[in-house]
Amino acid sequence: MGTLPLQCRLENARIVGYSGLQQASIQDGVIQTIQSMDAPSSSSTQPRIDLASDWVSLGGIDLQINGALGLAFPDLLPTDQGKLCKICQFLWQQGIDGFLPTLVTTSIEKFQKALSVLFSQNLQEDSGQAQILGVHLEGPCLNAAKRGAHPQEYLLPLSVETLQAVMGSYSNIVKVITLAPELEPSGTTVAWLRSHHIAVSLGHSLATAAEADAAFNQGATMVTHAFNAMPSLHHRQPGLLAAALMHPQVWCGFIADGQHVAPLMLKLMLKASPQRGLFLVSDALAPLGLPDGVYPWDSRQIEVTAGTARLPDGTLSGTTLPLLAGVQNLVRWNLCSVGRAIALATEAPRRALGLPGLGPGQPAHGLLRWRHHPQTKTLTWQRLFPSDSA
Repeated sequence: MGTLPLQCRLENARIVGYSGLQQASIQDGVIQTIQSMDAPSSSSTQPRIDLASDWVSLGGIDLQINGALGLAFPDLLPTDQGKLCKICQFLWQQGIDGFLPTLVTTSIEKFQKALSVLFSQNLQEDSGQAQILGVHLEGPCLNAAKRGAHPQEYLLPLSVETLQAVMGSYSNIVKVITLAPELEPSGTTVAWLRSHHIAVSLGHSLATAAEADAAFNQGATMVTHAFNAMPSLHHRQPGLLAAALMHPQVWCGFIADGQHVAPLMLKLMLKASPQRGLFLVSDALAPLGLPDGVYPWDSRQIEVTAGTARLPDGTLSGTTLPLLAGVQNLVRWNLCSVGRAIALATEAPRRALGLPGLGPGQPAHGLLRWRHHPQTKTLTWQRLFPSDSA
């Protein structure tokens, strides 16, 4: 299909967030209107593009991604600006419009170095590159018993003073912090973070349902990689995740690689929250975009096999599958509708971060076209502009 003009009308499109077949008018590269195909069509001379019932969405937003192309974000140095730019280009090619580089637990010195690089990076939107939306700090205030692959020697107590030391003068680019709320039941730090417009995500935690609920009432609004690094759902001790799924203002990120969480448990969670409250993350590590093999990871090594990364002792440390692979898995496993699967990686993370979703006024250059193949239970996508297609 040829390059879409800056002025065009998309027709017979299934648009995420809208019911039935839609038509969308695009002018000067911006979505002007979205309306039902049953609505009267204007007499505009815009070229008409028939999408034949394919889905249309904005690109993905990844709120938890640890690196790509061999570069781990906690290892960023001032000389890595060029590599960071290449990662932004690569992620755009993977269907990602924006992301939060995630810094896992490390030394305060390394936190500061990485934050300084990300602070100096141009955060403005650029066509052909995924936008850096801010930073996600996954640690260092985590429960040692649920640290997973996070190095214990760098874990720190949860306090305002700790996080001030970690963030230094770069707190304005930190958008999300993952912490274990049971480390400070008073909620002083959660309230301080919220006063600085930083979203609090609970994770790597042994919080009880009561402790988690208290943190949500204090201002926490997210859960990091649901099911992983937290107590399992239990009929007498429901724990953090059960409290999150029952709280109307909480968003749970989850990984759909088939290794972090069994598909059946994902189906249970999706049924428990049928309307809102969930979004996909990749949790991808530095080898994203590289072949399977053994790679350095802080002072250790990880082995990547079939997209799954583990430490030498077998501890699951992440994945190297891109975000939109999770969308395709949800459809292939028949866990939810095609529209919801797409929304979980495109609309839901935007809402969780307070960003606008697909609608009039949004730029059209990053739109994705999704085609569902029911016979093979597969879902494929491409950028509507072939110069940016996957």
